[in-house]
Amino acid sequence: MPTLFDSPAWHAKVAGLVAAADSQTVAARLISFIGSTVSNNGTSLLAFHKDAPPEVVHHSLAPSRARHYLDRYLAGPYLLDPLYQLALRSEKPTMCRFRDAQPDRFHSSEYYRQYVERTHLVDEMDFLLGVSPTSALVIVCGRTEKRFTRLELSRLRLIEPIVRSAMQRVADGRNGAQSLDDHGRSMHQRLTECFENFGDGILTQREREITHLLLRGHSSKSIARELGIAPGTVMVHKRNLFAKLGITSQYELFSRFIDDLSGS
Repeated sequence: MPTLFDSPAWHAKVAGLVAAADSQTVAARLISFIGSTVSNNGTSLLAFHKDAPPEVVHHSLAPSRARHYLDRYLAGPYLLDPLYQLALRSEKPTMCRFRDAQPDRFHSSEYYRQYVERTHLVDEMDFLLGVSPTSALVIVCGRTEKRFTRLELSRLRLIEPIVRSAMQRVADGRNGAQSLDDHGRSMHQRLTECFENFGDGILTQREREITHLLLRGHSSKSIARELGIAPGTVMVHKRNLFAKLGITSQYELFSRFIDDLSGS
């Protein structure tokens, strides 16, 4: 029985990708190629940096979705994104399902409720390529209607070598973060400092570390594992930091952090 990989149209997509001469064309055809392999509701190729905000290299999102999924994301929430954190690690997978990269309480975090849930994504597969010690390329392939089937996941795994090769061509053609300017780097630095210094002068260093992990969707048990302390100690620190900030919930914690981001 013929499969997708027997289709002349699919092989034509591969041929078009191979024939692409410049990085922007490679990026556009790569996203089209992924769409011909599995149906999706939008695929984005992003460049993540430790010293600058993310860049959108190419995407297939509708304008209305791009405004929320990309524009709003780039305004600061990316700092809380588990994928952003994962992509910039020295050790990372070459491909992952987004739900497998999430902290244990991610779906109850305010970042999820205020940002991710509004994207209406129900599933997401990601390809990751380290470009340098401070940068990575990531492809986000999202679904808003139903999860990827086992067959579709198998297809994505089979094309991973092609995808990675094309991503490397994009990286080589871009020669680093060419479009980043001083304003973008300055904005990222302000946002990063806002996150790292959130609660400075009010909270202890340990309470700030716990605040960072709470904002990223970790439970008390997960925080305890990350910091090598007892869960009960985490709860004590959590009560103390809430009292010092004059808040009673993680919603208020997230809202205060977003307010600080907006003013940075």
